[in-house]
Amino acid sequence: MFKSILFPTDGSDLSEKVTATVMEFARLHQSRITAVTVIQPMLMPTLGDGAAVLDAGQYEVQMQSTARDHINKVAAAASAAGVPFEGIVATSTNPADEIVQAAKKYGCDLIVMASHGRTGLSKLLLGSETQSVLSHTSLPVLVLH
Repeated sequence: MFKSILFPTDGSDLSEKVTATVMEFARLHQSRITAVTVIQPMLMPTLGDGAAVLDAGQYEVQMQSTARDHINKVAAAASAAGVPFEGIVATSTNPADEIVQAAKKYGCDLIVMASHGRTGLSKLLLGSETQSVLSHTSLPVLVLH
């Protein structure tokens, strides 16, 4: 039924926790997994007198390395489950849009995401990438808590 699954991961404990479920789902459906981690570029604040300047180059290197680690963990789980795998590290100011575009680009027919299930004020303040993906894709989205 589902032959190509997009699995966005941010390396959080919750993403790591649901990885085994995603692999088992893919194995049962004989699907391939495309995992994507989205790096948000460092926003440069307006600097006043005496402000510290952050090293954007170092930030990029560290974020790429961390993102690659997230993808490598999913790749290891896919290998152990015998699931075909492709990993992508993308950079975008809007992760949800990048996730929706990756699903289109890689011909995915399902998006499987972990969600913290925030409610109330924390949802309003922190936003929800999952909610944004749900509202911007016509693909089925399986949300795991």
